[in-house]
Amino acid sequence: MSSFSPIERTSVATAVFEQIAARILDGTLPVGGRLPAERALTEEFGVNRQALREALQRLDQLGLVEIRHGGATRVRDFRRTAGLDVLPRLFLGADGGVDATIVRSVMEMRTAIGADAASLAAGRASAEARAGLRGVLADLEALVAGGADDSAGLAAVDVRFWDLLVEASGNVCYRLSLNVLLDAYRPAEALVDLLLVGERRDAPAHRALVDAVEAGDGERARARAAALLDQGRAAVLAHFSADPPEEDPT
Repeated sequence: MSSFSPIERTSVATAVFEQIAARILDGTLPVGGRLPAERALTEEFGVNRQALREALQRLDQLGLVEIRHGGATRVRDFRRTAGLDVLPRLFLGADGGVDATIVRSVMEMRTAIGADAASLAAGRASAEARAGLRGVLADLEALVAGGADDSAGLAAVDVRFWDLLVEASGNVCYRLSLNVLLDAYRPAEALVDLLLVGERRDAPAHRALVDAVEAGDGERARARAAALLDQGRAAVLAHFSADPPEEDPT
């Protein structure tokens, strides 16, 4: 039997970071509030000052706190100072459940980026990228023709399809945003995959989008992508806005 590996100091710093970040994002630590002094925090967490400072530096880099040398460390308004890096941490609410407001924001962003990326790809996609899209489309059509509601298989094809399309747009900001969006709903990935089955099975809509890209028609590509992605957006929002089922009195 192999022995356990020693705990690295960075792992301790990460644990401290996670606790403070969670309390900032759920509002437990209010905007403008002061964090306790370093000495108090090291005692409360049971860590050394080096680990605490690493955690605070990471919080500062994400825009969650402001470190004033010689002064107090204060909580910042992450909505104004943070970037998309915090999005995955917002997906789950303080109670551990999925935050419906964040879900709505993610799905709206997904539709907006996908539609614009499709429009750009229509004018920028290389012959290789177009061939790649046709290949993924063929895989999707074969999967759908098989008749099975394979949510995992459809999800894998979907990731490949949008990866190629966004890459073909030539927009690095959209490329990085796609990475963040995929990471954001990973905590609820199984549920999202089930809710997006209808969109992902719509092979004719995917074909219409690929045809528009190959034709170099940016406006048609935008419209086709928006219509396709709106299916998933509507399905996800309907799920999270549905009233909970009534309990059986018996």
